Amino acid sequence: MEFIEVLGYLGALLIGVVLGLIGGGGSILTVPILVYALALNPVIATAYSLFVVGATSLVGAAKNMSKGMVDFKTAIIFAIPAFIAVYLTRAFLIPAIPVDLFKVGDVMVTKNLAIMLFFAIIMLLASVSMIRNKGAAIDEDVPIQYNYPLIIIEGLVVGTITGIVGAGGGFLIIPALVLLAKLPMKKAVATSLFIIAIKSLIGFLGDVQNLEIDWAFLLKFTALSILGIFIGIWLNKFIDGKKLKKAFGYFVLIMGIYIIYKELTM
Repeated sequence: MEFIEVLGYLGALLIGVVLGLIGGGGSILTVPILVYALALNPVIATAYSLFVVGATSLVGAAKNMSKGMVDFKTAIIFAIPAFIAVYLTRAFLIPAIPVDLFKVGDVMVTKNLAIMLFFAIIMLLASVSMIRNKGAAIDEDVPIQYNYPLIIIEGLVVGTITGIVGAGGGFLIIPALVLLAKLPMKKAVATSLFIIAIKSLIGFLGDVQNLEIDWAFLLKFTALSILGIFIGIWLNKFIDGKKLKKAFGYFVLIMGIYIIYKELTM
């Protein structure tokens, strides 16, 4: 096994550790690890990422459900349009995108290049969200209110983005749950993890019909990520998650800039 491949599997562990430590963000690392450390095609990488993110988030969501932290009504209202959007994106939109899109001067913008650049932009947005780390404080006793049209629109947008880049989109879901459904922050984080888990796994089903899946590799990578979640939860007792989230935000920012640089100079 080559050194870069070992780094890739260590990266799988890191994804879970970050999820366990700060409750989100780890999934944004999955595609870069699969593409740059394990040399997978971006379309395959985003598909595998959906499975890894879905499975690891499901472990975290199960823990939250046992504590009664998941608001199922809100999750269903948000998730149904997101499920539909992510499945349709993976099953029909991604396969329909041509290999060569257009030329800019002498540079051919390919499907793979476009996916990685779009992913890098999502990383930059996620990094800003983590660095700012501002959560609207909602009183636990305030009754939950629903802005149905906006929640449905947000669900469709997040589902489509998740389908394209293979990341969970927690940085988009959590503010939506706080602002549009008036959920308290802790419930929003817990409910977000549940939505991410189901949405990602349904999106992956859209890929199963189009792609040849290397199940042995995927299950091994996912198992390491799930192990990482338990390590992260244990480390959470000793490390301040909020400070770590901001530091991780800067790391994601650097990674996003690196991906743009690498893709445009290859």
